[in-house]
Amino acid sequence: MLHYLEHMIDRFNARPEPVSALPAEHLAVAIRRAQDADASLLHDLAELDSRKPLEGPVLVALVEGRMWAALGLDDHRIIADPFLPTAPAVELLRLRARQLQAPVGRSARRILPRRVGVRRARA
Repeated sequence: MLHYLEHMIDRFNARPEPVSALPAEHLAVAIRRAQDADASLLHDLAELDSRKPLEGPVLVALVEGRMWAALGLDDHRIIADPFLPTAPAVELLRLRARQLQAPVGRSARRILPRRVGVRRARA
Protein backbone atom coordinates (compact mmCIF):
# COMPACT_ATOMS: atom_id res chain seq x y z
CA MET A 1 0.00 0.00 0.00
CA LEU A 2 2.79 2.44 0.90
CA HIS A 3 4.51 1.73 -2.40
CA TYR A 4 1.28 2.55 -4.27
CA LEU A 5 0.91 5.88 -2.42
CA GLU A 6 4.52 6.77 -3.21
CA HIS A 7 3.83 5.92 -6.85
CA MET A 8 0.82 8.28 -6.91
CA ILE A 9 2.79 11.08 -5.29
CA ASP A 10 5.59 10.62 -7.81
CA ARG A 11 3.12 10.82 -10.71
CA PHE A 12 1.62 14.08 -9.46
CA ASN A 13 5.08 15.51 -8.89
CA ALA A 14 6.70 14.16 -12.04
CA ARG A 15 9.00 17.14 -12.30
CA PRO A 16 10.28 18.88 -9.21
CA GLU A 17 8.58 22.24 -8.88
CA PRO A 18 9.40 24.78 -6.23
CA VAL A 19 6.49 25.86 -4.11
CA SER A 20 5.43 29.23 -5.43
CA ALA A 21 5.87 32.14 -3.08
CA LEU A 22 3.09 33.98 -4.92
CA PRO A 23 -0.38 34.20 -3.38
CA ALA A 24 -2.95 31.86 -4.96
CA GLU A 25 -4.61 34.67 -6.94
CA HIS A 26 -1.34 35.23 -8.86
CA LEU A 27 -0.78 31.65 -10.01
CA ALA A 28 -1.08 30.80 -13.71
CA VAL A 29 -4.28 28.87 -14.42
CA ALA A 30 -5.24 27.14 -17.67
CA ILE A 31 -8.65 25.61 -18.37
CA ARG A 32 -8.74 23.15 -21.27
CA ARG A 33 -10.34 19.95 -22.46
CA ALA A 34 -8.71 16.77 -21.24
CA GLN A 35 -6.66 14.83 -23.75
CA ASP A 36 -5.90 11.12 -24.02
CA ALA A 37 -2.54 11.73 -22.35
CA ASP A 38 -4.37 13.05 -19.25
CA ALA A 39 -6.20 9.76 -18.57
CA SER A 40 -3.78 8.46 -15.96
CA LEU A 41 -3.60 11.82 -14.15
CA LEU A 42 -7.41 12.03 -14.11
CA HIS A 43 -7.62 8.51 -12.71
CA ASP A 44 -5.08 9.33 -10.00
CA LEU A 45 -6.83 12.61 -9.18
CA ALA A 46 -10.13 10.75 -8.77
CA GLU A 47 -8.50 8.25 -6.42
CA LEU A 48 -6.88 11.05 -4.43
CA ASP A 49 -10.33 12.67 -4.07
CA SER A 50 -11.92 9.27 -3.20
CA ARG A 51 -14.29 9.52 -6.16
CA LYS A 52 -15.05 7.50 -9.26
CA PRO A 53 -13.14 8.59 -12.38
CA LEU A 54 -14.90 11.00 -14.71
CA GLU A 55 -16.30 9.66 -17.97
CA GLY A 56 -16.95 11.38 -21.27
CA PRO A 57 -15.68 14.85 -22.16
CA VAL A 58 -13.77 16.51 -19.32
CA LEU A 59 -12.41 19.98 -18.61
CA VAL A 60 -9.25 20.24 -16.52
CA ALA A 61 -7.82 23.08 -14.48
CA LEU A 62 -4.03 23.28 -14.60
CA VAL A 63 -2.41 25.53 -12.01
CA GLU A 64 1.24 26.27 -12.66
CA GLY A 65 1.22 23.28 -15.03
CA ARG A 66 -0.21 20.79 -12.50
CA MET A 67 -3.70 19.31 -12.67
CA TRP A 68 -5.64 20.54 -9.63
CA ALA A 69 -9.25 19.82 -10.62
CA ALA A 70 -11.46 18.43 -13.37
CA LEU A 71 -15.12 18.67 -14.35
CA GLY A 72 -17.15 16.13 -16.34
CA LEU A 73 -19.11 17.98 -19.03
CA ASP A 74 -21.84 15.31 -19.20
CA ASP A 75 -22.68 15.05 -15.50
CA HIS A 76 -20.95 18.17 -14.07
CA ARG A 77 -19.16 16.06 -11.44
CA ILE A 78 -16.02 17.59 -9.99
CA ILE A 79 -12.85 15.88 -8.84
CA ALA A 80 -10.15 17.95 -7.16
CA ASP A 81 -7.01 17.59 -5.13
CA PRO A 82 -8.22 17.71 -1.50
CA PHE A 83 -4.81 18.94 -0.33
CA LEU A 84 -4.79 22.12 -2.44
CA PRO A 85 -6.94 25.29 -2.39
CA THR A 86 -8.95 24.27 -5.46
CA ALA A 87 -12.14 26.34 -4.98
CA PRO A 88 -11.10 29.13 -7.41
CA ALA A 89 -10.05 26.58 -10.06
CA VAL A 90 -13.38 24.74 -9.67
CA GLU A 91 -15.23 28.05 -10.07
CA LEU A 92 -13.36 28.67 -13.34
CA LEU A 93 -14.19 25.15 -14.54
CA ARG A 94 -17.89 25.72 -13.86
CA LEU A 95 -17.82 29.10 -15.62
CA ARG A 96 -16.14 27.60 -18.70
CA ALA A 97 -18.62 24.69 -18.75
CA ARG A 98 -21.53 27.18 -18.72
CA GLN A 99 -19.89 29.09 -21.58
CA LEU A 100 -19.50 25.92 -23.64
CA GLN A 101 -23.12 24.94 -23.08
CA ALA A 102 -24.59 28.38 -23.85
CA PRO A 103 -27.11 28.38 -26.72
CA VAL A 104 -25.45 28.97 -30.09
CA GLY A 105 -27.32 32.21 -30.82
CA ARG A 106 -26.56 33.67 -27.41
CA SER A 107 -23.31 35.45 -26.72
CA ALA A 108 -21.09 33.86 -24.08
CA ARG A 109 -20.46 37.36 -22.70
CA ARG A 110 -24.00 37.48 -21.33
CA ILE A 111 -23.17 34.70 -18.88
CA LEU A 112 -21.20 37.18 -16.82
CA PRO A 113 -23.29 39.52 -14.65
CA ARG A 114 -23.86 42.99 -16.03
CA ARG A 115 -22.55 45.95 -14.12
CA VAL A 116 -25.27 48.08 -12.67
CA GLY A 117 -25.01 51.85 -12.74
CA VAL A 118 -21.98 52.05 -15.03
CA ARG A 119 -22.22 54.78 -17.69
CA ARG A 120 -20.12 55.09 -20.78
CA ALA A 121 -18.08 58.22 -21.22
CA ARG A 122 -19.28 60.44 -24.05
CA ALA A 123 -16.84 61.55 -26.69
